[in-house]
Amino acid sequence: MLVGFVLVVLEVFIPSGGIISILAAVSFIASIFIAFQPGPTTGPTTGLIIAATTVLAVPTLIALAFKYWPKTPMGKAFLGELPTDEEVLPADPRRALIGRVGVARTKMLPSGAVEIDGQMIDAVTQGRPIEPGTYVVVAEVRANRVVVRPAGQDQRPSHQNPSDVLSRPIEELGIESLEDPLA
Repeated sequence: MLVGFVLVVLEVFIPSGGIISILAAVSFIASIFIAFQPGPTTGPTTGLIIAATTVLAVPTLIALAFKYWPKTPMGKAFLGELPTDEEVLPADPRRALIGRVGVARTKMLPSGAVEIDGQMIDAVTQGRPIEPGTYVVVAEVRANRVVVRPAGQDQRPSHQNPSDVLSRPIEELGIESLEDPLA
């Protein structure tokens, strides 16, 4: 049985086209057959224990071997370096919106339009309805959804009416200074 376990691990680490797997299977079948033979330490009970151990241990051993195989020198040679999470995740420019404050432009039950920095964005709430004109903050971006929640008092801009463009500070509107830079 131990020979079979060693051969299973070797099959994962050494590509043999299945030859080592066949030898491992023969080892397991032989160990179960020997355990069922009548004798002082063998018999039906021992055979069932060996068979159950084989059925449970082989898949566990294979899973562990595949888990650690990419970290071995041979695994790195076959697979190359494993990519990091940042390399695997798609680049989503909307992730930069997290923490930004905007204004709900439609009633959000739970989805609607939100204006952030003059740009209209489809968003969903975290569960409660939001009335138009309410300040919202982007809580997260998951899958293809921008999730917002009502902004707290400390997160709101200094002006009072979000729909009144004239009450906004000039810096927030993105307008450059009207002073002559050459004067």
